[in-house]
Formats: sequence, C-alpha cells, structure tokens
Amino acid sequence: MRAKIPVAVLGATGTVGQKFVRLLAEHPWFEIAALAASDQSAGRPYGEVVRWREPVPLPGRLAGMTIARSTPPLPGRIAFSALDADVAQDIEQGFARCGAFVVTNTRIHRMDPDVPLMIPEINAGHLGLIERQRAARGWPGAVLANPNCSTAGLALALAPLHTAFGVEKAFVTTLQAVSGAGYPGIPSLDILGNVIPFIGGEEEKMERETAKILGTVRDGAVEPAPIGLSVQCNRVATVDGHLETVSVGLRRRATPEEAVAAMREFRGPEIVRGLPSSPAAPVEVDLRPDRPQPRLDLERGNGMTVTVGRVRPCPLLDLRFVLLSHNTIRGAAGAAVQIGELLVAEGRVE
Repeated sequence: MRAKIPVAVLGATGTVGQKFVRLLAEHPWFEIAALAASDQSAGRPYGEVVRWREPVPLPGRLAGMTIARSTPPLPGRIAFSALDADVAQDIEQGFARCGAFVVTNTRIHRMDPDVPLMIPEINAGHLGLIERQRAARGWPGAVLANPNCSTAGLALALAPLHTAFGVEKAFVTTLQAVSGAGYPGIPSLDILGNVIPFIGGEEEKMERETAKILGTVRDGAVEPAPIGLSVQCNRVATVDGHLETVSVGLRRRATPEEAVAAMREFRGPEIVRGLPSSPAAPVEVDLRPDRPQPRLDLERGNGMTVTVGRVRPCPLLDLRFVLLSHNTIRGAAGAAVQIGELLVAEGRVE
C-alpha cells in the first residue's frame, strides 16, 4: 500500500471513540483525517475537549486536530462510528448516502436484513449483503456493523463448535465489566462490592445477534442459525473484560478434548488471517483450572483473541466452558477496525 487510506471517527470523544483513536493512530493502512463529535465540541481542539482515558499518550497531531461536526461529508472513505444510539441512525445513513462505508459499533442497524453484522473470522462472506443494501436504499456507500460486546466473545467461541458438531442450544451467563457502560458509566456506590443482574436489552441482543452472525446468506438474505439461546447478563466491578459461562447442547456429541481441538484449530479465511488487526489465533484455550481471568488474559492477541477455559462435560447439556473477551477491543473498536481492513483487502476501498 503506497499511501494510507484516510478515515473518520464519529463520536470520537467517548469511550469507544477514544479506543478507535488509539487503534488508528499508528495503523499501517489507515490515517485519521477527521475526528467528529457533538455540536458542543465541534470547532475545538480534540485534546482540549476529550477526557483521554487510554493508557498511552494522546498523539500530538490528533490532540491539535479540530473536532468536526458529525455531519457528512467528511474526509475519509471509511467512517468508524461510536455515536450514541439515539442519534446514530440518521447520521450514519447520511454518510452512506454520501458514498462512505460506515462501520458502526452502535446497535441501530445490526439487525437490519441488508446490513452485514460482522465477525470477519466467522462470516466474511456476509459482505455480499452490501450489494442488496445499495440496491434497496439507493446509496453509493454502505453501513456495516460489528456486534454487541458480549455477543462477540460468545459467537467466536461457538463458531468452531457449530462448524464441527452443530450447536443446537446454549445457556449463557455473563459477568460484564463496567467499561461496557461507557464513561462515566455506573456510579461507584452502585457497583463497588456489588453485582447488578440487569443490563437493559443486552440479553435480547446476544440471542438475536449470535444467530445472525452464525447464519448463512441465501438469496441475498441471512438465514439465522437455528440455535436456541438463553442468556442472563450481569454487571460486575471489573474495569475491562467480559467473562461468560456457557453450557452447550450439540447436534453431534463431542468430548471436551474434541471441542478443545476444534477451538484451537479455528482460523478465519485466508484473506482475514492477513489483516493487521487479526490475531494469530481468534480463540485460545487455556487448560489451567482457574483461567481465563480478566486481569491476566485480557490482552491476548492485542485484545482480539477470545480465551476459553474449563472445557468439561455438562450434566444437563453436552459441554460447558468459560470464555473471556476484551469488550472495548474485540467487542467494539478493534472489531470495527478489522471490518474496515476487510473492506480494503477485498478491494472495496482503495
């Protein structure tokens, strides 16, 4: 690649927006050409407005960049969106009408029939929905979505099992970090020393999105995977990293050893393996009895690897295990950047 591709970040001052800025600041393919936020922040230097929460210094070039309004057009063939859901729909569609590829972390478009809901290692072929979307909506750009942060880890852990043995049903309990609620998020007196057994809309999102991601495109539409899911979501007092306990029922019985082998052998298609953000192994299995743990295992694959442990028989279904995923990287900004890379690798963006 002779020159980096200019991109824009929408909602650049929030938690996920900052993660986009960090991941894109030194990206080998992309260069930030615009940082956009609310009208209240527009016209001011990014470094003056943002309350930078990332564990690395904010690059000076970006600190001095003037914040633009989240209004199309902006410089950049790809717009990475971390907008609030209540304003995202019209803005994201406006960018698509102006010819941009919008890769969104918001929930608004995920379940639209013509919007690819992407985890590239699992369903790179779903990019074919772009043609249907353009034809139906009459715009030259496109909207693509990455899944909910807790869905991302679950779908990646289930994908190799579904391919090898067929997943028929699963029972899932999540222990989700406070960063998933954004910043400033949950008041300390609500979460410290506590567990909150409710995250609005989260359980429904996981159940719907997982079936779409693992589904098959037929006649220009996604046929959801016929998997029965029962999900219970909890907010816990960890900073980053969503832990999930999973029991699965399989179409074809498998031993824990066979399941571990399927997970360890799982790789995306060749085009995805070569993307800058793709980890060497999308799923790693740790056989130590007390792993994975957010404090120790979250950064595997630069935050893009899902770690699975405690794979063992289940007395009610077939198998049970624990998984850990980085909710703001694999479950948010890193996943969206990887989708943008796939657009480049497929020749859709130059």
